[in-house]
Amino acid sequence: MDRLNALDEQDAAAALLACCASRRWAAEVAAARPYPDLAALKAASARAMLGLTWEDVGEALAAHPRIGERAGGASREAAWSRREQAGASDAGLETQQALADGNRAYEERFGHVYLICATGLSAAEMLAALHRRLDNGVAAERVVVREELAKIVDLRLAGLAAELDGAGAAAGEAR
Repeated sequence: MDRLNALDEQDAAAALLACCASRRWAAEVAAARPYPDLAALKAASARAMLGLTWEDVGEALAAHPRIGERAGGASREAAWSRREQAGASDAGLETQQALADGNRAYEERFGHVYLICATGLSAAEMLAALHRRLDNGVAAERVVVREELAKIVDLRLAGLAAELDGAGAAAGEAR
């Protein structure tokens, strides 16, 4: 946490955006520093997440690729997304097509990308959840989306903390 706590507020918010692309969330979490540990950071994240408007959530969703589509680029966020969706990359053509069709149906129904915390899930599990969630009403689905977003953010916060701590350790060792 020392490296995150030591960043100026703007740099901390920029680093946090890789965890959640809501500018409001990143600014609130950055402003609440310092954090003694990862648990405190995750608690602040959860508080900030509860205060997000649906527009703020939409901003976060816009940064997520569709399930089954590989995130491009070399950014921290893109690398995390590729790891998180690893279960979809091994899917057969039939499952890949079903995910693509399901993504389109979901976006037509709800107006945003289908979001699921895909870490550890197979493509079949992601697809089954997508089909179940297509039956949700808009309000119920928004609750599920916030829960899934919070799970993803928690995983990414742990990754960010580990990366920053590792970078700090490496910098300290190089001195």
